[in-house]
Amino acid sequence: MSGAAQTWRQFGDGPLSRITSRVYILLVVELLLLLTTLPALLPLVLLGRDASNLPLVALFLVPVGPAVSAALYALRHQGTDLTDLRPATLFWRGYRANVFGVLRLWVPTLLWLTVLAVNLAYSGAVGLSSWWAVPLVLIGVAVTLCGANALVIASLFDFRTRDVLRLAVHFLVRTPGVSVGNALLLAAAAGIIAVFSEAVLMLLASIAVLAFLRVSDPMINLIRKEFTA
Repeated sequence: MSGAAQTWRQFGDGPLSRITSRVYILLVVELLLLLTTLPALLPLVLLGRDASNLPLVALFLVPVGPAVSAALYALRHQGTDLTDLRPATLFWRGYRANVFGVLRLWVPTLLWLTVLAVNLAYSGAVGLSSWWAVPLVLIGVAVTLCGANALVIASLFDFRTRDVLRLAVHFLVRTPGVSVGNALLLAAAAGIIAVFSEAVLMLLASIAVLAFLRVSDPMINLIRKEFTA
């Protein structure tokens, strides 16, 4: 009996079991991401790629923030015990705990980016000189990267909104590797959308969130060490 138990333990702790458990976690998180965003993102896929639709794009992206936050929470808090895999429970716990705090950060970020994108798209119509494109793009990149930091911090830590924003700006400079990594992830996402479609990116959402989490690890570890008890 002890030999059989030892064999089962080794099988349960083996590389194949760990790979299977990771695939299972990612599949569950992917399904929950689709469940919480598909009603809004489906019209986005069907929307024409015209600058006049930018405000609608921002509106359809509102549910994405809380969903990604919940996925970050689930992937971060899922333990290593292969007999205790509960990504769905963790996802919904994170969603309920963070939805309002994340929206207070996510919606203003979308508004800022929409205003910048509209100004870029209609720069000629509003009389902006062509050189204005450079500072507008730089501001847009800074807002996006700061918003990415804020999303991670709000998802994994219990800080006030203003403190989340301060930390997000602070770590934009403090951890340049995180900023560069997030910029590369955003570039990859934009490339997938340009070459394929938004639907392909949606199907890779859980993998993208896992990569986002791994890139943000240095910032997360510093916050836990320096700003939490």
